[in-house]
Amino acid sequence: MTGSFPAVRPRRLRSTPALRRLVAETRIDPAQLILPLFVRDDVVDPVPITSMPGVVQHTVDTLKAAVNEAADLGVGGVMLFGVPSDEVKDGVGSAATDPEGVLNAATRAVAAEVGDAIVVQTDLCLDEFTDHGHCGVLAPDGSVDNDATLGRYRDMAVEQARAGSQLLGLSGMMDGQVAAVRAALDNEGFQDVAILAYAAKYASAFYGPFREAVGSTLKGDRKTYQLDPANRREGLREALLDVDEGADVVMVKPAMSYLDLVADVSAAVPVPTWAYQVSGEYAMIEAAAANGWIDRDRAILESVLGIRRAGAEAVLTYWAVELAERLRKEGRA
Repeated sequence: MTGSFPAVRPRRLRSTPALRRLVAETRIDPAQLILPLFVRDDVVDPVPITSMPGVVQHTVDTLKAAVNEAADLGVGGVMLFGVPSDEVKDGVGSAATDPEGVLNAATRAVAAEVGDAIVVQTDLCLDEFTDHGHCGVLAPDGSVDNDATLGRYRDMAVEQARAGSQLLGLSGMMDGQVAAVRAALDNEGFQDVAILAYAAKYASAFYGPFREAVGSTLKGDRKTYQLDPANRREGLREALLDVDEGADVVMVKPAMSYLDLVADVSAAVPVPTWAYQVSGEYAMIEAAAANGWIDRDRAILESVLGIRRAGAEAVLTYWAVELAERLRKEGRA
């Protein structure tokens, strides 16, 4: 204090919108946003996902329109998820390695449409394609067989690379999956296809709406392979292992309840750290806003800023296009 006045007044830098913008420590650029998209093989029109207002299961034609819109707004990437019909699901997820299966066919279409303008990414996991809904092949006792699953992941990786995916999102949480996929890609001449390791993926309640989005048939849970929400150190260990195995990017999933992990991982690894703002995070904000309990636009921006502030260099979010459009209108992009 000098006399009766404080000598330090941090409020000066908050006094106008222009000053606040000038001194902002964390920013969002559309190129740091990745849009998850769902494509379904047995529909002629988009199917709304009731638990995720504004999100749909696309046809290939509407998917192409969606990726063009994202590319035009400068969004950094799209992550594609296939939704096969129940008729093609089986115990080993055969449709995942069918060149004409929903995800591989859609990837070819998207790569041809916008492959030079946006990073085309694909989810590499079996859960959408298996009749039991687990992320891997089951052993006779009903447990997920880690090493048998790696063989399926290798084959999936090669098919997705052939279809034009530029970055494979390994989300199954099998031990050794990054090394197995990297070797398969390299052996087939796909040395330039990158790997995004869902390194710290937790067994979370916040995936609930996603189960509807991909038509999941899961019975039970995935606690034997996804991480325990109680464990922080284990998440960092998984990320470091994936980097050692050759991951080009690592990811924390979900984002909101795991910002400590985002900070830990981003400080520890020499590769980019991303985070996934998952379906439950999206649904909660949309539901609260629909009831008039929160300011929707402010909550969306604040939630993504928080993920970026924790250390994520890119964010997978269902609001990627909406945010990119808003940033452009406000002159921030």
